[in-house]
Amino acid sequence: MDTSYLFRLILIITTTFSISAILMPFVIKIAHHIGAIDKPRSEQEHRHIHKKATPKFGGMAIYLSFLFGYMLFGVHSIQMNAILIGSFFIILTGTIDDINSLRPRQQLLGQVVASLVIILYGGILLDKLSFFGINLYFGILSYPITLFFMLGCINIIRLIDGLDGLSGGISAIFFLTIGIISFLQMRYGTLEITLSFIMLGSTLGFLLYNFNPAKTFAGEVGATFFGYIIAVISLLGFKGAMLTSIIVPLICLAIPILDTLFAIIRRIIKHKKITEGDKDHMHHQLLKMNFSQRKTVLIVYAIDLLFSLASIIYNIEGQKVGIIIYVILLVLVIWFVLHTSIISPEIAKKTKKFEKKLLRR
Repeated sequence: MDTSYLFRLILIITTTFSISAILMPFVIKIAHHIGAIDKPRSEQEHRHIHKKATPKFGGMAIYLSFLFGYMLFGVHSIQMNAILIGSFFIILTGTIDDINSLRPRQQLLGQVVASLVIILYGGILLDKLSFFGINLYFGILSYPITLFFMLGCINIIRLIDGLDGLSGGISAIFFLTIGIISFLQMRYGTLEITLSFIMLGSTLGFLLYNFNPAKTFAGEVGATFFGYIIAVISLLGFKGAMLTSIIVPLICLAIPILDTLFAIIRRIIKHKKITEGDKDHMHHQLLKMNFSQRKTVLIVYAIDLLFSLASIIYNIEGQKVGIIIYVILLVLVIWFVLHTSIISPEIAKKTKKFEKKLLRR
C-alpha cells in the first residue's frame, strides 16, 4: 500500500468535497433566478413526493467541482478530452431541461451525442463480455452495445432519483467501490481511480444539501451527469483490466438497474408507456411499509453497500465468495418482489395466499 498516494486520494476527496459544498449555496440562488425549481405536482401517479418547491440545479455544483478536481489532479489525455466534451452535451441538455422541460426524444438526443463522443473520439468501447470464465467478443457490434450501455447507465440514475439523497448516495457508493477496488489493485494514477475519487468528493459535498430534508435536488443536469460518469468509469475500469468483468460495476448498480427493470415490466403489464412515471418504485414500496424518507433511503444504501461489498470481494479476495453473496442478495430481492406490488399487486396477493396454505399444512 502506497501511503503517500492514499494521502493524495484523501486530498482529492476533501478538496472536491469542499468546492462542491461551497458552490452549492450559489447554485441554489442561480436556480431560483433562472427558474430551475421543482414544484410539487398533485397528479396521483407522479413519482416525486416532496411537498414544497425546491431548487433542482444542484448537479451544476457537482459538475463545477468535477472540473476543478480535474484541473488540480487530472492528467491530460485524448480519453479525458472526450469525457470533457461529452460532459458538455450532458450538462447543456440537463440545464435546458431543468429550466424548461424537454421532450424525451430531445433528452435522448443530447445523451446520444455525448455517448458518441466517448465512443468515436475517446475510443472507449465495450468490446467483450466476461463472466464466470466465459468471454464473448462483440466485434463491430461493440459500437451499438457501448451506446446502449451508456444510455442505460444515464437513465437508470434518472429513474431512481425520487427521494432526497437517493441518486446521490447510490452514485457515491459506486464511486467509492470502484475507487477501493482500484486502490487495492494498486492502479495508482489511472484515469478511473482519479475520476472515482473526484466524483466521490463532489457528490458528498452535494449530499450535504440533498439529504432529507433536501435544500436542493440534483435535477436532470445532476442525475444524467452521475449516470454519464458512472458509465465512463465502468468502461475505463474494464478496458484497463481493473474489473474482472463489466458485470461487476453493473452489480454495484443493482438497485437502480433492478428498479428500472421492474418498472418496465410493471408498465408493460399495465399497458402504460415505459416513460410514464408512477409510485411503485422500490423506494415507494418501502414508504408504503411506513418507513420514513430517511429510513427508506438508508435501507436502500445498506442494500446497495452489500452489493458493492460483494463486488469488492469478487475482484480482490475471490470470485466464489463474491458469487455466494450475490446469490444471497438475489434471493432477498426475489423475496421483496414477491411480497410487494413492485411488479404487480396480484403477485403479492398470490404469494400471501400460498404462504397461508403452507402454514395450514
